[in-house]
Amino acid sequence: MGECFICDKHAGNIETSGAVIYEDEHVYVGHIDRGGQPNYLGHIMIDLKRHVPTLADLTIEEAKTFGITMARVSKALKESENAEHIYSFVSGNAVPHLHMHLVARYPGTPREYWGPSEVYDWEGAPMGDGEEVVRLCGRLKDYMEQHAV
Repeated sequence: MGECFICDKHAGNIETSGAVIYEDEHVYVGHIDRGGQPNYLGHIMIDLKRHVPTLADLTIEEAKTFGITMARVSKALKESENAEHIYSFVSGNAVPHLHMHLVARYPGTPREYWGPSEVYDWEGAPMGDGEEVVRLCGRLKDYMEQHAV
């Protein structure tokens, strides 16, 4: 398999910003880490723990967990963080280990900045440092624990 950023992250070989939002036997949910650059608050990653490159490689149990987790995290972003829309995408171009991006769009975001990467270009985008990311992760985790399935 060679080097894999996500496998290394889950093995504890790489430190990332934020905190665990949710974790079970199949998935890990945390905030994106942009390597010291300011983070767009509400860019969440759902990582499959098992190393597979695509959605097509999921087992049925992993697919159930992945889908339910995607819905729960999206709802937490809307309810806890007042997001008006959640973008979701799986690319796999940079890291061939299945992970999904969930990116919140907040009220007041100008239409020309709608989109999962466009929100980063907006001057008024909610950007934050490590402490702000940790607080956001804590709010999402609390919401998900209080609204468990």
